[in-house]
Amino acid sequence: AERPGVAAPRLPWRCCRTEQAARPRNPARSPSTAVSEGGAAGPRRAVTVLLWWEPFGRPRRLPDCRRRYNISGCRLSADRSLLGEAQAVLFHHRDLARHGAEGLPRGSPPRPPRQRWVWMNFESPSHSPGLRGLAGVFNWTMSYRRDSDVFVPYGYLYVPPAPRPFVLPRKTRLVAWVISNWNEEHARVRYYRQLKEHLPIDLYGARGLALAEGGLVETVSAYKFYLAFENSQHTDYITEKLWRNAFSASAVPVVLGPRRANYERFIPPDSFIHVDDFPSPRLLATYLKFLDKNKPNYRRYFAWRKKYEVHVTSFWDEHFCKVCEAVRTAGNQIKTVQNLASWFES
Repeated sequence: AERPGVAAPRLPWRCCRTEQAARPRNPARSPSTAVSEGGAAGPRRAVTVLLWWEPFGRPRRLPDCRRRYNISGCRLSADRSLLGEAQAVLFHHRDLARHGAEGLPRGSPPRPPRQRWVWMNFESPSHSPGLRGLAGVFNWTMSYRRDSDVFVPYGYLYVPPAPRPFVLPRKTRLVAWVISNWNEEHARVRYYRQLKEHLPIDLYGARGLALAEGGLVETVSAYKFYLAFENSQHTDYITEKLWRNAFSASAVPVVLGPRRANYERFIPPDSFIHVDDFPSPRLLATYLKFLDKNKPNYRRYFAWRKKYEVHVTSFWDEHFCKVCEAVRTAGNQIKTVQNLASWFES
């Protein structure tokens, strides 16, 4: 049966290869950077990655990259005395915005030759203050954007060596939404208020119910649909709201974020429902009620699970190790990001 009230768009799924999602980009070919220095690649050696600020000022035990991700020869440290010997220095943008440019390394020159300064940010442009004035400071970018020098998405699909049968959890409820940052000005809150006029939505978090003892994934697994609504709408900004909250809980995500075509760069077109598929929240509600009563149609949203499984990126261990891997891939070529603000806000 077709969707009542609106035809289902079926755009080509352009990307969901495991190796593309998991592998860092070659920073030498990133459109966000411009070459300022160059050189031939040298022999392989141990790579030291220095965390100038530990994200959000929270010290943590740094990972063993070889044991966790099969990335060898990595030395991760937050010891600033290693600045002179580090091949890469990682700067978390939220901490940079808090400390200001005066918190960056000092010296003459401040960056030793052939050392990469890596700008790391996993918030959207709407929640990334202080981007202006950073032109020419960093050598690489690392973010959720596919055109970053080091691309680390919030999650990705992969083909397991031996496919495991997918078992859909028992569904006893209809729609859930978990939200901690409530803002009446956000598009997601405005859409939720319209949608809940036409069907029941169980709200968890700051303005709703407390999550069950088992946590978010266990709670959401009882629901048929999950509102994977992003706090702002930007290119490639597809967060754990899709990968963990919906996919890991085996709920069909109803997404509000970038355009449908952007989602389809990462996931199959029949694995999610986009609010833009419907002219109004009322028609979306009608379709969700239709799927609730039509089990074969609902189960079609899980057909992709016969082949793929879900990887949810581990903050922050995976990011640190990916920088090390990217240094090995790039050799000795050094570049400078000249257009950080205009690129990231585009």
